[in-house]
Amino acid sequence: MRKYLQICAVGIIFLVLTGIFFVKLSLADTQSIIFDFDGRVNSEGVASTWELKEKSGAADVKIVSDSGEKVVQLKSDNASFSIEREVNVNIKNYPYLAWRWKASKLPPRGDVRSGKTNDQALQLLVAFEGRKILSYTWDSNAPEGTVTEESVAWPVSLKIKIITVKSGTADIGKWLTITRNVYDDYRKFFKEEPPHVKGIRIQTNSQHTESIGEGL
Repeated sequence: MRKYLQICAVGIIFLVLTGIFFVKLSLADTQSIIFDFDGRVNSEGVASTWELKEKSGAADVKIVSDSGEKVVQLKSDNASFSIEREVNVNIKNYPYLAWRWKASKLPPRGDVRSGKTNDQALQLLVAFEGRKILSYTWDSNAPEGTVTEESVAWPVSLKIKIITVKSGTADIGKWLTITRNVYDDYRKFFKEEPPHVKGIRIQTNSQHTESIGEGL
């Protein structure tokens, strides 16, 4: 049986279409665990199942409709913030991650390879038990396939691997679908069997380069 996890997201001013799906597929049927943006909108402008986290600057978040689907819109103007939620998924059973995104403007000097320019149109973070994180990004300048580390030492003690899965402006304004085998990525970068996924974060950064980004 082939199984995968699907996340639909977009980036820096970005709309996340439909939601997040951990999907199990076979030739006969499809089973899904869905984390979407339906339901009551809280005072922070996001679905009540999600939580807003501000790091720098002011967050601009709201739920809007796109082609009849509820999406979350985030606008980053010299800011860094995210929305996140707790989950509990065994990626040995749901190893694949897929999402859609569309950016209309990237931080021009954004580049994950330097802390001074580390701004991206989208960061989609998958957090595991044991304080290890995989982050998938659309970067303005770092080539696709670039892998960097952004770990945080004690007392936070986070180990973070960042994978650039989309780069540059060639596909600005287009809906794109990205698919990753998260199970294989974890084993490759952390050299061990993956524990359960415990959280999902959708993050936007433009404060390092004092810029603006837009997308769907």
